[in-house]
Amino acid sequence: MTSSSPRIDHRTPLLSSASSIKDSEISDDIDIEDPTQLHQAVPSVADDVLPEDAVLSRHLGWYSAYILIISRVIRSGIFATPGSIVRSVGSIGLSLVLWIAGAIIAWFGLMVTLEYGCMLPRSGGDKVYLEFTYRRPRFLATVLITISSVMLGFTASNCIVFAEYVLFATGRSGITAEIKVIAAALLAGIVIMHSCFLKTGIVVQNALGYIKIGTILFMICAGLFAALLHRNSILESTSMANHSAKTTDQGLWFTLWDGSVWNWGVIATSFFKVFYSYAGLHNVNNVMNEVKDPVRTLKSSTQAALLTTCVLYAFINIAYFMVVPLDRIKESGELIAALFFEQLFGPHLGRIILPLAVALSAAGNVMVVTFSHARMIQEIARQGFLPFQATLASIKPFNAPMGALITHFIPSLLVITIPTGDVYSFILEVEGYPAQFFTLASSFGLLWLRAEMPDLRRPYRAFIPAVWLRIALSFALLAAPFVPRSGSTWRQHLSSVSYAFVGTSIITFAVLYWYIRTVFLPRRNGYRLGEAKATLSDGTTVTRLTKVKLDVSINHASMLQAVDPNDV
Repeated sequence: MTSSSPRIDHRTPLLSSASSIKDSEISDDIDIEDPTQLHQAVPSVADDVLPEDAVLSRHLGWYSAYILIISRVIRSGIFATPGSIVRSVGSIGLSLVLWIAGAIIAWFGLMVTLEYGCMLPRSGGDKVYLEFTYRRPRFLATVLITISSVMLGFTASNCIVFAEYVLFATGRSGITAEIKVIAAALLAGIVIMHSCFLKTGIVVQNALGYIKIGTILFMICAGLFAALLHRNSILESTSMANHSAKTTDQGLWFTLWDGSVWNWGVIATSFFKVFYSYAGLHNVNNVMNEVKDPVRTLKSSTQAALLTTCVLYAFINIAYFMVVPLDRIKESGELIAALFFEQLFGPHLGRIILPLAVALSAAGNVMVVTFSHARMIQEIARQGFLPFQATLASIKPFNAPMGALITHFIPSLLVITIPTGDVYSFILEVEGYPAQFFTLASSFGLLWLRAEMPDLRRPYRAFIPAVWLRIALSFALLAAPFVPRSGSTWRQHLSSVSYAFVGTSIITFAVLYWYIRTVFLPRRNGYRLGEAKATLSDGTTVTRLTKVKLDVSINHASMLQAVDPNDV
């Protein structure tokens, strides 16, 4: 970076030129005689850390950002996961400890994304952070994020959950064709709303987020009220009541730990379920260009969302334990919330309230994931590695990223319509495994930036031991599928962890595509990929990849001086 860097306005896109050219002025092949011109479009580090406004303007306030996070984090799993965890670890005390520990670990991971987000307050999330950190090999980070986001950016599972619970509430559960139709209709309706009615979509997803929080608060209050003040018949059979009866012989503290399974393998498996329940705290990082006062909003909304989630998770677990007998919880597995509503409201009313609550929770999750992931695809399209760049990066015709939303819609719809039902959980596992590679890369990258660029402005600084803990967890998750399991053959083991091989294959395919597109073909055909900034008719700035033909007659020494060999 030199002191003579040109002045950049706040609309300069990441890794783009300071100068702007019109769409019509860009050609795919540019012949140049002086190779020293090749680096005139490479920006300085200062260009990359400047905030950037979206053409949509900054229309997301604090509450909208907060709901984007809450609705992403709190899924339908809170109505099922607590039961399976208690069944695995055996006791109330150990289960509650895992939920609190999960919040602490989630906070450590949040520190990393907060430092990145405050340092680089731009839409795109990990795409922006990895591109900024790993500039060599050139384009590798961009290609990895592009292929992973397009191939694995599904919201099909929560669409299916919505459809199943709506049918369950109406007494028509288990009809596969109707489930697929309702799931596809939900996804299509959300895409249309976010494409054509931007403000309405934000209002609806905010409302669903508050309904989700209100539902959990209602369950907490209803459970505590019924168990402590009313309905003594319930209290006599509940988990907490059974524990209280034992306090004559031993204290309540010790009875909370009765039946605990102190096996690290069991605890680790349960802990991963808890940790997954806190995933999504970085959701607002994907839409930073549209957030008002982005740095301040990011710092406060994410931490408020984590605190809210931790408190809600802890108290909803306590409410479950105070209403539902522990033995029934262990037997129910994934149906703890169904038992909770049945115990409070009876089998008929409970059968309606619970499914509708879960359905609304799933719909809210689909809305915020679709909203934020479309912005991620839009940012990827701006970088030039997707076809139909102008369509996918544009906000025409309704001032919303319709092209990116449709790109998100198509693979999700294909997954919904796949005939095999087991594919949904498999897709979730395949999506989660490659994400650990990016988590690992961003964590190591943060440490590298601290050492190599200590002068960068960091409005938030992560706790370094927390970063190392995040790295250790990522290594553990990546290595877990390859650890032999007792009681199963190698064939059975490989079948159960096939998601790891599929996820690794996607990463390998991305690296191979990057090498052929950006290294092998340019060397073979005597050109170099260049970047040129363009402005679409709606005001969106994009980066066009251009083929810059190198003149072989130029003196070799001047070529080496002008072109950095690490760029190819």
